[in-house]
Amino acid sequence: MTRHLLDLADLSVEEWDALTTLACDVRDHIDRYAHVCDGRIMATLFYEPSTRTQMSFQTAMLRLGGRLIGFDDPNSSSVAKGESLKDTIRVVSGYADLIVMRHPLAGSAKAASLYSRVPVINAGDGGHLHPTQTLTDLVTLRLEKGRFDGMTVGLCGDLKHGRTVHSLIKTLSRFPTNSFVLISTPYLRIPAYVRAILDRSGCAYREVDRLDDAIDTLDVLYMTRIQRERFSSIEEYHRQQGVYVLDAAKMDRAKPDLIVMHPLPRVDEIAVEVDDDPRAKYFEQTEYGLYARMALIMTMLQHPEKRLPDTLPVGSLHRCGNPHCITGREPYVPRVFRREGDTLVCDYCDEQTLRP
Repeated sequence: MTRHLLDLADLSVEEWDALTTLACDVRDHIDRYAHVCDGRIMATLFYEPSTRTQMSFQTAMLRLGGRLIGFDDPNSSSVAKGESLKDTIRVVSGYADLIVMRHPLAGSAKAASLYSRVPVINAGDGGHLHPTQTLTDLVTLRLEKGRFDGMTVGLCGDLKHGRTVHSLIKTLSRFPTNSFVLISTPYLRIPAYVRAILDRSGCAYREVDRLDDAIDTLDVLYMTRIQRERFSSIEEYHRQQGVYVLDAAKMDRAKPDLIVMHPLPRVDEIAVEVDDDPRAKYFEQTEYGLYARMALIMTMLQHPEKRLPDTLPVGSLHRCGNPHCITGREPYVPRVFRREGDTLVCDYCDEQTLRP
């Protein structure tokens, strides 16, 4: 079976260690890797706008000696003519050795993997997951904190729609010595499937409404923007906008060894004055993302096959209740669910529903 990266939590802790170790070596000896991907082609299919993720993947492949095809606007491709995701992936996987895809619907990367003859990397599927950002976060933690465990991690902002938050919680909760402080308005709390992951992990966590109530306890602060594109109405977005702002006064109350991370772009949630604080690591984080993606590309192309765990289908008549799930847009995608007690969980978007 072709190996894909759909969710970083699918990898073992040993694989995380290997990838982050390789990324650190790339950072220190980048010229050694200049021809690793000579003659290889990577397709970047970006159905949503991106700066850092798209450019860092493209730069990573170019620095490895590879070449690029793809699009950064679906309206410039046959998608604008109504081409299905299945058909796009079947065609592109005949041209490229690797596909990197960002898409606005949850579970889109999983669906793409069903029809691809080459590895698919999830570069963000709606508000669901963003595994390569989490790999970037792990490289940042390795370089700036020297560990992945024993930390109090604060996540602040849009925890409901924040795919980077969901991926990071799923990953760091594999270390039961970590604890989490979830800082958001009631409307922007983590979704049920992420809460279930925390409950099963054994990690301590608490939810607070104010950043001021938590900042002095944190080893890591992960700031996120309020994502206008995820809201159904502009009015609801404006009600949530600007609630959390990290400024110099708050940083004065933080630990001396705190690190501040952010997946970017930022809007108004981190004041510009914080950029000069040595604890602000979000620009270094973007650079580390290049090395993380170089390591990932090499690993995927050098080891393209891995048998993945089987998922049992449960009743083709059952439908996912998430309106942002890929199965609602692309009806040919087989509906697949996992059984978790009395709950069915959509295998694409992780939406939970009671078993019929």
